[in-house]
Amino acid sequence: MFELSERGQDYRDRLLTFMEEHVYPAESVYHEQMRASNDANHQPQVLEDLKAEARSQGLWNLFHPHPEWGPGLTNLEYAHLAEITGRSLEIAPEAINCNAPDTGNMEVLTLFGTEEHKEKYLRPLLAGEMASAFAMTEPAVASSDATNIETRMERDGDEYVINGRKWWTSNALHKNCKVMIVMGKTDPDAPIHRQQSMMVVPLDTPGVKIERGLPVFGYMDREGHAEVTFTDVRVPRSALLAGEGDGFMISQARLGPGRIHHCMRAIGVAERALDLMIDRAQSRVTFGEPVANRANIMDWVAESRIEIEMARLLTLKAAHMMDTVGNKVARTEIAAIKVAAPAVALKVIDRAIQVHGGGGVSDDFPLALWYAHMRTLRLADGPDEVHKMTIARREYRRRDPEWGRNK
Repeated sequence: MFELSERGQDYRDRLLTFMEEHVYPAESVYHEQMRASNDANHQPQVLEDLKAEARSQGLWNLFHPHPEWGPGLTNLEYAHLAEITGRSLEIAPEAINCNAPDTGNMEVLTLFGTEEHKEKYLRPLLAGEMASAFAMTEPAVASSDATNIETRMERDGDEYVINGRKWWTSNALHKNCKVMIVMGKTDPDAPIHRQQSMMVVPLDTPGVKIERGLPVFGYMDREGHAEVTFTDVRVPRSALLAGEGDGFMISQARLGPGRIHHCMRAIGVAERALDLMIDRAQSRVTFGEPVANRANIMDWVAESRIEIEMARLLTLKAAHMMDTVGNKVARTEIAAIKVAAPAVALKVIDRAIQVHGGGGVSDDFPLALWYAHMRTLRLADGPDEVHKMTIARREYRRRDPEWGRNK
């Protein structure tokens, strides 16, 4: 059922070759250039070189479902490719212009942007000449319930005035970041899911201030996760995406495919962590025999393979359902993979760290960084608990269609 089409297989084969010939050899160069820059947000030249090579090979914007802007792959076809890029998480997604949050922002601008938005922002994003940020989460409220968002977007003639504070605005410190998509409250008196809207806000708009970059388990990611304040920020009415009150509708259109991408990349990370665990276990000797011969290590390797396969199949099923019956029908599966895939990746990485000993928690190996990324993924795009609540409610209504509807 989840086998690749001939087109999908062609892209998979070409992407695997690109990874072997260009991406994996570039990893050490990437880290050398980052260290030499002494700048956590440096944009290393090797990444720009990879982008040029990927574009020349037609391995570009593979995520984009619209043939006008990309190859027009299905969710299922692209899911297999996203897994491959997860094997080199720091550079591969951006190397083929398929990195978050740019992917989601490009889809939003494609679906809901004006012609001006598309010309000014979408085209440069699709060309890899610009980066973008997504500002939704806020430090003062529990943003797992997005109805809590307090940032105000008030009409003033032909403009909106934005005031508020955001954080975890990923990509805002990227050297090429020029624009943000911001979610805020336009009408606090409207029905609860019609109060929010989304707007396109250039990063250099007066009143927009990057307060700081937030570390993730002590790591300062190159693209940055910024705390941003908006003080009397004025944007034209044309900054509005879709219409007033459409913020939740846009977020659902944005987050469904993005969760497939995140989860398949997580599976790619888990696959590479398993490879590192096996290599380390086979090369290290304790008490006269290879670590790989220990029964508990064999259990870890076997359990990792089983868990990776289960997570992959569940994610591919979700992608297949999105293609065939739509995001709404696939809602349970989309929520389930967002819980399952990071959890599996964390398990496998943790086992690999243990097999590596002290080296596993150092920067001599990528495992500690991967663990930090995967642990963060249990919060990004909604925490596990929200997704479990979604699944449980749908299960309740499977047995009682009216359950909770009047509460």
